[in-house]
Amino acid sequence: MDLQSLAAKYAEYQIAQRRWFHAHPEVSGKEFETSAHITSELDRMGIAWRDCGLETGIAAKIQGKAPGKTIMLRADMDALSVKEETGESFASLNEGVMHACGHDCHMSMLLTAAAMLNELKDSFNGTVVLAFQPSEEMGSGAKSMIENGVLEGVDAAFSMHVWSDLQAGTISVRTGPTMASGDRFEIDVEGVGGHGAQPHLCADAALMCSAIVQNLQTIVSREISPVQTAVVTVGTIEAGTRWNVVAGSGRLTGTTRCFSNEVRAAFPEMITRIADNTARAMKGRAKVSYFELVPPTINDAGMADLVRNCAGAVLGVNACVSYPMTMVGEDFAYYQQKVPGVMALLGVRNEACGAVYPQHSGCYRVDESVLIKGAQMYASVALRFLAG
Repeated sequence: MDLQSLAAKYAEYQIAQRRWFHAHPEVSGKEFETSAHITSELDRMGIAWRDCGLETGIAAKIQGKAPGKTIMLRADMDALSVKEETGESFASLNEGVMHACGHDCHMSMLLTAAAMLNELKDSFNGTVVLAFQPSEEMGSGAKSMIENGVLEGVDAAFSMHVWSDLQAGTISVRTGPTMASGDRFEIDVEGVGGHGAQPHLCADAALMCSAIVQNLQTIVSREISPVQTAVVTVGTIEAGTRWNVVAGSGRLTGTTRCFSNEVRAAFPEMITRIADNTARAMKGRAKVSYFELVPPTINDAGMADLVRNCAGAVLGVNACVSYPMTMVGEDFAYYQQKVPGVMALLGVRNEACGAVYPQHSGCYRVDESVLIKGAQMYASVALRFLAG
């Protein structure tokens, strides 16, 4: 049976799985019911699996008829702390938690691809690893799965993210930088508090915080080459306790984004130097804590060509579009640091079914009709790669 026939066979299964996942969302690292459901489906298909990563990660394997290369297909499992407002019949049953980023689609597509590939295992050489990954939203799932051996013997990796900005049935497969790094920083500012009427006797931490926010913007405008793209965003500012008291301490938190590993590596020194020197100029001190979360997602050129060829066959010759690089981060990048890999963006936008809202919205919807094509893409990429 070919992929097209298998797609017709499993189309209803794919939708049913997506709706089950959507109704039962779980936050990062707590995907226990989700993981149990996936392993139950794998058991039913007769596909071997093992625990892999944090408490809920799963690594499954489909062995072909003879030894050969190995490709890993990955889907993330975690949902968001978002209140669902779609009104769908299969809306979240877990109050305040929602699959508002499409991970329910990813899991259902990979499960469906697993069913297809399992039926075809006597027709190909090599191995397909199925990675159902927890905690993508926290940036910790991929690292944990790698530490637990998911990439042992793997020659390449492939994943997709459904994307609300792309029309349903289209796909973007970039070569090179695709998604940005995403790191977090915290700045603790120490001054000297006192009476609001006697600022000359104090070291105003609120003023230091304000100046640090302003001065951090010179990183992008004056310290990074204009041909590079980067973002330094301060998301929170906390300082002061009362309207007539000079703040004695303050705290800033923020994020950095870029597409260059070199720029990413330079961020901690630049932020620390600017923050502390700004505070010192105002008789205070600043301590910076920097947390690396995800590196930039950089698609391998050869794998990108392979995926585009598959997209032409599965989605149509005009399906490939060029979506701009996005500052959104993805921990799939950790796999790409180890093996050649591609993250593709699959369009799910369709005004006819209300699929017009952005990722992370409580109203987020997708055009479910294209998800079976996504399952075909997973299977097609695996088969083409294994065929060499």
